[in-house]
Amino acid sequence: MGFFDLIWSIFLIFLMVAWFWVLIAVVADIFRSKDLGGFAKALWIGFVIIIPWLGVLVYVIARGDKMQEHNAQAMNDMEAAQKDYIRSVATTSPAAELERLAGLKEKGVLTQEEFAAQKAKVLAG
Repeated sequence: MGFFDLIWSIFLIFLMVAWFWVLIAVVADIFRSKDLGGFAKALWIGFVIIIPWLGVLVYVIARGDKMQEHNAQAMNDMEAAQKDYIRSVATTSPAAELERLAGLKEKGVLTQEEFAAQKAKVLAG
């Protein structure tokens, strides 16, 4: 087996992996499309299964913009969920914040005026 046979094999494996990646992306997009009814989804899945190369090509041409919108919406939903989770975990209760400020005042890190100003912020926000 020569060097060019090895390169050709690697290229074919790459094409096969890319093909499966696109096929999985198309099938996933068909199932998550809220704008397609059940019958339309069944037709697209049937088309992709019966004539895979043509089915995927036609789907990407016909609904490529919708695929991009679905991906963008999924990313926005994940980002919003992540931000909500971070906010829920990162925020401290006003009582805990006041307790922390009182500890800093007792240690002498905060003066009475600084403590009063921070306390007003915590109680206001």
